[in-house]
Amino acid sequence: MGMLSLLHPAKEVPTTWWSATDPMTTRPPVRTLLILIAGLWIFGTGDALLIAAGIGNTPWTVLAQGIALNIDWSVGQATFLVSILVLLLWIPLKEKPGIGTILNAIFIAAAIEVMVPLLPVPDSQEMAVAEVLGGVFLIGIGSGIYLTANLGPGPRDGWMTGLQKVSGISIARVRGSIEVSVLVLGVLLGGTFREGTIIFAVLIGPVVAICLNLAGRFGSPGEVHG
Repeated sequence: MGMLSLLHPAKEVPTTWWSATDPMTTRPPVRTLLILIAGLWIFGTGDALLIAAGIGNTPWTVLAQGIALNIDWSVGQATFLVSILVLLLWIPLKEKPGIGTILNAIFIAAAIEVMVPLLPVPDSQEMAVAEVLGGVFLIGIGSGIYLTANLGPGPRDGWMTGLQKVSGISIARVRGSIEVSVLVLGVLLGGTFREGTIIFAVLIGPVVAICLNLAGRFGSPGEVHG
């Protein structure tokens, strides 16, 4: 019963002891910043695991990889470029980035840049799948941490919610359309779409749900004393 409750989709991002009270604050608590950065690094390391596995990336990383191949950049550098380009798309939507939005663009790209060369290249399909599963797990943890920090959405999430506001289309349809479009463009540019991408697509929702529910359960403000 407990496991089923963890799998239930969170209706909203829970408030934790590290959550900022104002997502647009320019002076968040130091603990919130540090936990946010840790979450973003964990997220980027998860992305790096999928890249190192070599059997398919997340849709946005498929796009970044495709761009990197065409302009002779690393995937980490291309990931940062994609974040900046997406942030420019916020302008006509009149969305405002928070500190977390900017740090998201910087630290996820930095983690990919640093971690990919350090991670093992799998020598078997089983090892590759294990790396993908580990990557999905870390992305879920990282998502749960940076979302609950409440310092503004990531560039991609903010663009998605901004499009939903101006179009009136459901968030699920907007997200699905963006993810498919990004994936197709990335594949056309040479990014890797394989079984790892499918594993990610199937598992990431439940993993993020579990991580958010765990954050809400064990990170409750009432759990901190003194």
